[in-house]
Amino acid sequence: MKKQITPEVVKKIAALARLPISEENFQKLQDELEVTFEYINKIQKLVTAQVEETSQVTGMENVFREDEIKPSLSQDEVLANAPRKYKGYFVVEAIFEE
Repeated sequence: MKKQITPEVVKKIAALARLPISEENFQKLQDELEVTFEYINKIQKLVTAQVEETSQVTGMENVFREDEIKPSLSQDEVLANAPRKYKGYFVVEAIFEE
């Protein structure tokens, strides 16, 4: 069977997903993508014209509760064990790289 997923396709998908791929994992990823796309092709061939569309299956709609004000912790109690705080807020390390 002819492979649908060429090395160029693997490189493009990896670049779009920002996945660094080593040479030893390249063939494994290509094989896994091939299996995934074969499965997608099978699903696309299913006849679903008579299948009703669903977004959920329970039949429940707009299940909400009323907002109720209940006792809670004060800001000082919440921040009591925080390793770092500033003007009533938690201080955390930045996760963005420059």
